[in-house]
Amino acid sequence: MSTYSNGRILLFVVGLLTVLAYILLIPTIMNPSSVPVALLTEPFLQAPTLSSVNVVWFTEFEGTDHWVDYGDGFNQRAIATTRKLSRMREDARSKVGQQVEEGQVFTTPTDRAIWRHEAIVSNLPAGVRLPYRVVSQDGRAIAQSADYTLTAAPPQGSPLKILLTSDHQLMPMTAANLQKVAETVGSVDAVLMAGDLVNVPDRASEWFDDNRGGAFFPVLQGRANYALEKEGTTTRYRGGALIQTAPLFPTVGNHEVMGRFSTDAELNDQFNDPYPKRAAEILYSKQALVDLDSDQKAEWIKNNSFNVDSFREIFTLPNDNPEQHYYAVTFGDIRLVVLYATNIWRSPSLEPNTRGRYRERDQDLANPAQWGYGQHIFEPIGKGSPQYEWLEQELNSTEFRQAPYKIVMFHHPPHTLGDNIVPAYTDPVQVVERFADGTIKSIRYEYPKAKDYLVRDVVPLLEAAGVQLVHVGHSHVWNRFQSAAGTHYLETSNVGNTYGAFLTPDQRRPIPIGFQEDYTAFGDPNGLVPIVPTIAPLLDESGQPLPYVASNDISVFSILDTGTGTVSSYRFDTRQPDAPVVKFDEFSLQR
Repeated sequence: MSTYSNGRILLFVVGLLTVLAYILLIPTIMNPSSVPVALLTEPFLQAPTLSSVNVVWFTEFEGTDHWVDYGDGFNQRAIATTRKLSRMREDARSKVGQQVEEGQVFTTPTDRAIWRHEAIVSNLPAGVRLPYRVVSQDGRAIAQSADYTLTAAPPQGSPLKILLTSDHQLMPMTAANLQKVAETVGSVDAVLMAGDLVNVPDRASEWFDDNRGGAFFPVLQGRANYALEKEGTTTRYRGGALIQTAPLFPTVGNHEVMGRFSTDAELNDQFNDPYPKRAAEILYSKQALVDLDSDQKAEWIKNNSFNVDSFREIFTLPNDNPEQHYYAVTFGDIRLVVLYATNIWRSPSLEPNTRGRYRERDQDLANPAQWGYGQHIFEPIGKGSPQYEWLEQELNSTEFRQAPYKIVMFHHPPHTLGDNIVPAYTDPVQVVERFADGTIKSIRYEYPKAKDYLVRDVVPLLEAAGVQLVHVGHSHVWNRFQSAAGTHYLETSNVGNTYGAFLTPDQRRPIPIGFQEDYTAFGDPNGLVPIVPTIAPLLDESGQPLPYVASNDISVFSILDTGTGTVSSYRFDTRQPDAPVVKFDEFSLQR
């Protein structure tokens, strides 16, 4: 065959391939959304003011442009800013993609690229809901959310329904709990989340796409797919589409705090390895890292102690200080004060191999770098601390004093029947016993009850200022109390599982015997009597009403209605998926 013929054949093949490529590209050119670019979450609302609200969403691509279309006919646009989350990772215990067994995808902690997009929708008319949707573009490819509505912070006098919740942590009943919120109440006006949103804050899949179907954002956006098995029957729950139209106000719980950073240790181990900052500073001085500048030193201290970076990067708090993790905001008739009150949870076991709340492991006694330092507090809150002084100023502010409803939210309960209130919320006192040659025999920790910072310092401030409701979590129970000053204390954290309630001598907390301090075995350690639900309490085996809900089958949520001034609590028995939700308690807040 001649060279001329070969050339004609080559030109024909090239031309044919070009035509085929053009044909294949036509759907993309005509419809860029056909490219497989997707949002990682639907949008959610943050930091509302009287004339604006922030819209936030996430993708796994950086993209070229991101924006919010809103208003009648979606004729207005707000451009988003984008940043990459700095600490999102997966590891062998992640449940992501097709991974169903540990170690199938990730053998060591592996960075996961996730981008956060946030647009401020401003100049909003008071009390008016407008349609909106978010759009993320990557070249010619476009991903778009469903259509939702948004509004600015409500003006005073607006009747609101507020979800009070906490301790979601991908627990088995969380998706069912939030689905029943949506079915019972409909849309809510805000969500107050008293901490423990996930289990390990740097594990990306726990926030976005855990393949068991119950990650943090899907359950709050009605996009979950959790199969809950009870008594041989499996029911799938989708959660509730709540935060697309209602702002989420979170606080830091112990599960929002990540411990010492590592490139190879499992993320669970890193989470469980926080180290006091003062101890990290001592390690720094001993290592004589003189080549580091002040910013590098601060980063070293953080990586060798603890941080809340993922929490702060995911959420926008209503304050201007990225280093301050407490805040106050006015929302309708509510002045909400959110505190950073949590410590590391450690095991109460006294076994020799336990780095626990009451002791160090025998194997670590000669190595201070491996000490746990007991249940140390992450952020000071006692009298004289920056947080305490900020709280004093806030409680004396015009915004607080004039608010019809004064509500304070934090994680660690000052009153509860649960286990996690023991020992006292104070700095652990280290007690070192030595052998005759000076070597360490044991290290234990005491927690003087009289120095409980919440009970001694914070609670008197709140009650003197007329706080009507303190919303807390941490112990995975429902119970409530009322002080002599009239302040209500509500823990409504039994959304997915429980660690039990300790009411009587036959229900005793695991406490040490023979220690100097007297740790409370049952009841509220701080002296209040739990209140029996006012409508339909659960009954014990003898038919007596119980002043708590502590169940791995019955899920609880609570709603504050500012129009009526009532807080109502509801329960749902997941063993009976077709049974109605039961309102079992209600009380009023005095204005």
